[in-house]
Amino acid sequence: MHSGLVNPIDFLREGRQAGHLAIPYSIDRSPYYQIRIPILRLRNGEGPSLLLMAGNHGDEYEGELQLGRLMRLLDVAEIRGAVTILPMVNLPAVMAAKRCSPFDGGNLNRAFPGDPSGSPTARMAHFLEHELFPRHDVVLDLHSGGTSMAHLPCTLIERQADAGRFERSASLMRAMGAAHAFIADNGPTAPTSMGAAARAGTIGLSGEFGGGGTVTPETMGFTAAAIDRLLVTLGIVKHPVLSRVPLAEPGPLQLLSLSRHSQGIYANRRGWFEPAVALGATVAAGELAGWYHDLERLEQPEEELRFAESGIVISHRLHCDSQAGDCLIQVAEPIAS
Repeated sequence: MHSGLVNPIDFLREGRQAGHLAIPYSIDRSPYYQIRIPILRLRNGEGPSLLLMAGNHGDEYEGELQLGRLMRLLDVAEIRGAVTILPMVNLPAVMAAKRCSPFDGGNLNRAFPGDPSGSPTARMAHFLEHELFPRHDVVLDLHSGGTSMAHLPCTLIERQADAGRFERSASLMRAMGAAHAFIADNGPTAPTSMGAAARAGTIGLSGEFGGGGTVTPETMGFTAAAIDRLLVTLGIVKHPVLSRVPLAEPGPLQLLSLSRHSQGIYANRRGWFEPAVALGATVAAGELAGWYHDLERLEQPEEELRFAESGIVISHRLHCDSQAGDCLIQVAEPIAS
């Protein structure tokens, strides 16, 4: 009654089940409070099983809004196999419009493999990795740059030791139709959802679908198309569900690598950042990345910031006011495979 996580879903049952995962968590105004996380399960016969989740970070909205819409639109009679949807997996963070949970400060995407008797964030991470991920063939965790970052839209997978699973992951990532994609190499102990998916023996897919703590027609369309393409490619549905325009054939995919500290520029003191290049720009080492102003010392000229490495600009800080340690801008290295 005072710990653990309560799951109302019977994963073997056919049909539609809607409910809430409940995490007991005593707070000042409510000693028997439960964090209630919406979950939808659809199952129609034998076939592939897909887990769709968003709100891992609370201020990343494309996935949250599109999965909420998918919960309303997806008809169990029109699918083959099973789909589980968690649109706000870190519900406290979503409701607080924050990256991390206001209850325990937990960053869910750094909390895996979790702890069944730990904080709410740790309990959710443990449930996902040990109970939910292993029940699905594929997991898609939708992210974006969040409130503080603009991010080049892209998809992502983790490099895996299992060659067959890695090839299947890469094939599904390509099918999602992004122009850019990452192959991350965070290792077998990574505290992320993709690390957890690998340990659970399932295919993990992710990506950055927007940024800035907002949504645009372009980012929402990109997110809808990626979800639809995955559902169709897996054979769960025959036709797109979310997309409001016909899906075009995916274009060429540029793979990217982000693996070195030197691919980013980090603030070493308080300042005000002005970028000089746009997302998606191709830059060379030594080129101007931006300027760092000091509004507390107006007599000092702004500092020129230059890229240490060549590559494609994938993200930059949106908040002009920056502190020591903040990542200001990043480039990724184009790779062939």
